Amino acid sequence: MKTASVYQRALGILAFFTLAAGEFWRHLLGWWGWGAITGILLVLAIVELVRGRVDVRRLPITLIAFLALCTASIIWSAYPGASVLGVLATLATTVGAGFLASCYRWDEVRGMLTAALRWVLGLSLLFELFVSVVIREKLLPFWVDYSHLEKIPNAFYWSRNLLFEGGRIQGIVGNSNILGMLSVLALVLFALRLALRKGSPIWGWVWIVVAVAMIALTRSSTALVALGVMVLVGAYVVLVRRTSGRARLATYLGGALGAAALVTIAIVFRAPLLALLGKRSDLTYRLEIWDSVWALASERPAAGWGWVSYWAPWVEPFDDLVVIRGVTYLQAHNAWLDVFLQLGILGLIAFGALVATAVARSWLLAIDVRGERSEGHGLRWPASALPLVLLAGLLTQSLAESRLIVELGWVLLVIILIKTAWPDTVRDDRPDPTQIVGRASR
Repeated sequence: MKTASVYQRALGILAFFTLAAGEFWRHLLGWWGWGAITGILLVLAIVELVRGRVDVRRLPITLIAFLALCTASIIWSAYPGASVLGVLATLATTVGAGFLASCYRWDEVRGMLTAALRWVLGLSLLFELFVSVVIREKLLPFWVDYSHLEKIPNAFYWSRNLLFEGGRIQGIVGNSNILGMLSVLALVLFALRLALRKGSPIWGWVWIVVAVAMIALTRSSTALVALGVMVLVGAYVVLVRRTSGRARLATYLGGALGAAALVTIAIVFRAPLLALLGKRSDLTYRLEIWDSVWALASERPAAGWGWVSYWAPWVEPFDDLVVIRGVTYLQAHNAWLDVFLQLGILGLIAFGALVATAVARSWLLAIDVRGERSEGHGLRWPASALPLVLLAGLLTQSLAESRLIVELGWVLLVIILIKTAWPDTVRDDRPDPTQIVGRASR
């Protein structure tokens, strides 16, 4: 695999930024502006794929099967027009993921994602500071008319001017939970960058402080739980790598028992744990959302209502499926429940196989002490554990949000699925891709 050019790395960073902060473009430029940007990026990605002569026949069979099911669901969809749009959006996002996975090495992907998240966090902090110091009031997204509403729900605001009140800030993405999860991913990447001794240690610590501050200011329970799971998975990988033979089998057994114990504790003591995280007993309306979605999904359990990705609010049944305090919800707040709703049991099987494949390959890569797998991927410890740790966070988030099947969540899942199957087979001695924008983002 050839070294990516400056243009290619800049394109990759912009792609990751747009996937992570799609709401930024939609709030700033409207849906048409966002569509223009994503359309241009898609065309440029396809050009790079053609230039790189990527062999699509090497795509993982689980990915092909899931995409085929999504596409086929148009036939039995209750909303075929919306399903066509949803399938096209998913295919376009998958093309972007394929571009990032096949045209860049692991270290380049890691570096570009790190740089993109720096921009998201840095701009979010500056944005909230500008709102609190200059505007001094709540800020609505541009190009949206809310004049027909008697009262504008808080969820509609781009920023609620809460920086100097201790949060919960929403940043350029306009959502505390999304910003919190992006900050968690950034924290892991920043810490890994320090561990690999990439770039300036001083700036490395500065960005770690920024990420921690953003996590604190968003106060996202989902992000905090995801961070905890990622830390536990990382620690468990370290433990497994230090054992072999019977000791490793004992470690596996202990890990399984420990995971079961943690799940049991979480269920038994859910009320005080939710109170500790500052959450309502109904998980901020999630129980109500899940009940509504489950009831609808149960009407067509075999193959679902048809793929649509994020719900289309202009078609039945999504126009009034979940409306709480004036806000029409556009996701099931659980990726697995969303897949069940849209693709039924068949979808759960296909999606589960895709995720299981990505997890299994990432696990083998993470515990590869001898380097038989990781060296072929151009990875060194602890970078070889990053795919598994990222998956741990994304899968934890998938229990409370549906982000795993859209935008950055879906792209990271597909990248990990593809790149753990395709070795880079090159040395890991190139300059860090973050350098092309690293200084600018400092």
